Amino acid sequence: MGDDIPTLRRILRDARTIAVVGLSAEWHRPSYFAAKYMQGKGYRIVPVNPRYPEILGETSYARLEDIPFPVDIVDVFRRESDVGPIARSAVAIGAKCLWQQLGVKNLEADRIAREAGLDSVMDRCVKIEHARLFGGLHWAGVNTKVVSARRPV
Repeated sequence: MGDDIPTLRRILRDARTIAVVGLSAEWHRPSYFAAKYMQGKGYRIVPVNPRYPEILGETSYARLEDIPFPVDIVDVFRRESDVGPIARSAVAIGAKCLWQQLGVKNLEADRIAREAGLDSVMDRCVKIEHARLFGGLHWAGVNTKVVSARRPV
């Protein structure tokens, strides 16, 4: 299974380049938040979104096939129904892992990735998993050891 702790740790430890399909340039969107966190942890983020020329200081590409260098993880922030073709593209570019974000669990895409020898992760967030496995849960106020709904004065 691709979502056990040793596998997730290996994927995130060995990867350096993450293509984020559906990355938004809007700071409040989950894709932006997760990508910015991973960029801050030393990963190269490669935006894949035809709506923007650049996101987080990186050139944005219309399709995975347009990226002119190797990609380790294809992180998908798209509807479940969109993931099948993205999985085929991930295989075509030689990515090492297809990662479907929280709430995304396309079994056909998982099968396509696994049959081609890619790691496949479904229904998980790269930011949350990285923080959980590599000690970043304190980032952005999580795990502050304060249990309260009130803001500190």
